[in-house]
Amino acid sequence: MLYEKHAIEAARGFVRKYLPKLLPIVKFYEAITGKTFPKLKPSTRYYKYPIFYMGNHLNFIADGDSIAIPSYTKELDYELEIAAILGKPLKNAKPEDVSSAIAGFVILNDFSARDVQLDEMGSGFGPMKTKNFGSSISTIVISADELLSTIDNLSVEVLINDKVITKANSSNKLFSFQEAIAYASWEEQLHPGELFASGTIPTCTGIENGKMLQSGDTVTFIVDKMGTLSNKVK
Repeated sequence: MLYEKHAIEAARGFVRKYLPKLLPIVKFYEAITGKTFPKLKPSTRYYKYPIFYMGNHLNFIADGDSIAIPSYTKELDYELEIAAILGKPLKNAKPEDVSSAIAGFVILNDFSARDVQLDEMGSGFGPMKTKNFGSSISTIVISADELLSTIDNLSVEVLINDKVITKANSSNKLFSFQEAIAYASWEEQLHPGELFASGTIPTCTGIENGKMLQSGDTVTFIVDKMGTLSNKVK
């Protein structure tokens, strides 16, 4: 979760969608102070270390594949991310060691069950069923040599049924890929082939932009210099 803006705006989206009685309080506070409502911001640790979760690596689909809506959710969401593929083993790496260990990059869709997420994360653990049912990745890997120098300035778009929902940019991470992967390697062996996603690029998810997925929809991500990732919802 390398984008602070996404973390804040997703939290705002949860309030708007699932806790609407709190929304006037949030708006009043922000109008009076000119500052972000404190509870929308991540915890202190978020600003000290790259925060991440470990998903189910066995439930990936590819570009062009379909994904079924899990039976336990009525709020299927998408999340446009860029993911680095590790090409060399790392442990206790420094950020400057990481660039040469990244083999390439793919586009990633981190599908999420939003109506499950609020309750699940409130338990003090997770996410679990919120995310582990499926993610998708593009089938073309762009080499690190081609992309690493511009990875923080790529134009992106989200389309649903060929209609543009949002346009954004991959800039303004709180931590770089190198810093995040170095942190993941802290006293932990990382292996070639492991996938490290950026977290959602701001506005590129329905909880932020208000457009969730329905059965029959096709969601498409377009990323400058990387191509497309498209999946149909069953």
